[in-house]
Amino acid sequence: MTAMLAVRHHVRDYAAWRKVYEDAESMRVQYGCTAQRVMRMPDDQNELFITHDFPTVKQAEDFARNPALRDAMDHAGVEGTPRMEIYTDI
Repeated sequence: MTAMLAVRHHVRDYAAWRKVYEDAESMRVQYGCTAQRVMRMPDDQNELFITHDFPTVKQAEDFARNPALRDAMDHAGVEGTPRMEIYTDI
């Protein structure tokens, strides 16, 4: 079974957010992230939907709960509370 962490949030500036996101690659690797995808809304390029795949639900949960992730989101200009959900394949 694999787990997918889906995140939706709004950012102040996509280019600034993207730099922090790319710099945080080691954090994703640390938790076993095997794939990722960043999508933007066509009518609001600062509204993002991001997915990260992990081998287990526990790895996805641990990544999502890491205080360093929230710090990185704050530093990257994430506005409001991100919506984070974990899905598994059947």
